[in-house]
Amino acid sequence: MAQDSYKTIAAPAEITYRQLSSKFLTYAYPVETEAQIKEHLDALRKRWFDATHHCYAWRLGPHGEHYRANDDGEPSSTAGKPILGQLLSQEVTNCLVVVVRYFGGTKLGVPGLIAAYKESTALVLAECEIVERTVDVELEVTFSYIAMNDVMRIVKDMQPRVVDQQFDNLCTMTLSIRESESEQLIGRLEKVEGATVDVKNRDLEP
Repeated sequence: MAQDSYKTIAAPAEITYRQLSSKFLTYAYPVETEAQIKEHLDALRKRWFDATHHCYAWRLGPHGEHYRANDDGEPSSTAGKPILGQLLSQEVTNCLVVVVRYFGGTKLGVPGLIAAYKESTALVLAECEIVERTVDVELEVTFSYIAMNDVMRIVKDMQPRVVDQQFDNLCTMTLSIRESESEQLIGRLEKVEGATVDVKNRDLEP
């Protein structure tokens, strides 16, 4: 997989997994910010307010560089770590998995808990469509009307996504292109007389 692409899930999914008398309600969500993660966690805690545990793990960023795992009262490393381990083994990022556990009266023990959280996460990810996304750079190019043809020739040639455009005496276009092609696009646009380029973002920092 290219350095400027990553895998994530296309849509939310949920499954129910049972181990002995415990029930594990497992949810997977595509997310892009910690604020979205908090919203999902708050909603699940409100919905399943009487559950024994709400354990979770998440990864954010094109390389999964931001991550967290939470055992929510389960013995250390028996819940969050196995959930995170499945996100790592599937190589998915920008993803949150929450496992809501209802304790049924029979203790599973440390190996049993690890197995249950690992299996419930594997099952919910198996329900998901895993898609590849590109890491894109967004830039704004400002140019005079007489430079329009030169700029549009470059846009037609390199095919960036046009996010926004305003044409007047002074024209502005907001363009998005995958990271590996961004330097070439910026370099070509900066050579156009009267054009200035402002890079809005260079990665997917949440």
